[in-house]
Amino acid sequence: MDDKPYWIAFNVFEGIGPLRFGALLKYFGTAKKAWEASTEELLEIGLGERLTEKFGKFREEFEIDKYLRLLRELRVEVLTLKDERYPKLLRQIPTAPPVLYLKGEILAEDKKAIAVVGTRKVTNYGRQVTQILSKDLVEQGFTIVSGMARGVDSIAHQAALSAGGRTIAVLGCGINIVYPPENKGLYQKISRHGAVVSEVALGRYVTRGIFPARNRIISGLSLGVLVTEGAKDSGSLITAGYAGEQGREVFAVPGPITSQFSAAPMSLIKKGAKLVSNVKDILEELDITPHATRDKQHAIRVETEEEKRIIEILAEGNLQIDEIIRKSGWFSSKVGSLLSLMEIKGMVKNFGGMRYGISDN
Repeated sequence: MDDKPYWIAFNVFEGIGPLRFGALLKYFGTAKKAWEASTEELLEIGLGERLTEKFGKFREEFEIDKYLRLLRELRVEVLTLKDERYPKLLRQIPTAPPVLYLKGEILAEDKKAIAVVGTRKVTNYGRQVTQILSKDLVEQGFTIVSGMARGVDSIAHQAALSAGGRTIAVLGCGINIVYPPENKGLYQKISRHGAVVSEVALGRYVTRGIFPARNRIISGLSLGVLVTEGAKDSGSLITAGYAGEQGREVFAVPGPITSQFSAAPMSLIKKGAKLVSNVKDILEELDITPHATRDKQHAIRVETEEEKRIIEILAEGNLQIDEIIRKSGWFSSKVGSLLSLMEIKGMVKNFGGMRYGISDN
């Protein structure tokens, strides 16, 4: 595609995003013609004097061939909206990135994907919930999409890889930059067993404003967004908001009401997000028939003394949560967390009205 270098050149220039670039393509027909347009033509289509002047200076200084050579040296592939292999789900969103930098490979099977996002300051409950649901989703044939940030994102990617599945990381910086730096090993694993993608030009570091834009790609690559844990101002709410705008499903895992990191999922549930207590809730909402997993019994294995005690208490029959609290002698926050986690594991079931019993799985 002779026009592709000019798509890439426009991507490197800061100031012309997907909507402006789309307008330029519509007016000029090709990116090459838009790149070579006169100042008068650019002003005529409403680019503005300041931006036109800035673009003119950039165009004089930018060396397209040098940039393309760097991409080859770094073994970074570039997909544009014109490419057949550009992700079909992402292509559907109104602000699809015209250019997508890629390390690894996006496969046809990755169209069956779920985004798993949440807080960077993950609790033990959030960690276990994210690991369990990510693993279960992989076993149902899903690719896990996330942002490779600290906390929930990294846990979701790692859980997918550990389960032998595929995962896609969407960066908020240039694809040749690993952020956070401690995720270098994870970055390499993802690029071998999935893909690392970014719409951001090479060498561009993380800035606060990039992350909200990055989040639209996370949801855009996915059939739905699952929020496992997050505070009231969590960035995962932005991703969920994009999902709603894009016509994608929004899922949320309820957590202990005493935890500040339950605020984001609870807010989403109040607004109509699908409450998720196990992977079947996600499959049901997406109208996907579950298939047998490699390890059917993994969900009912008692792993801690606390879980063992809850099972002993419920062996007497289904009980209200207040009765479970009384019999265990534990604080309500501890019992609430345990029951939520055990429900996600498939060990117990909420029969409504906060009445719990042992799950028949």
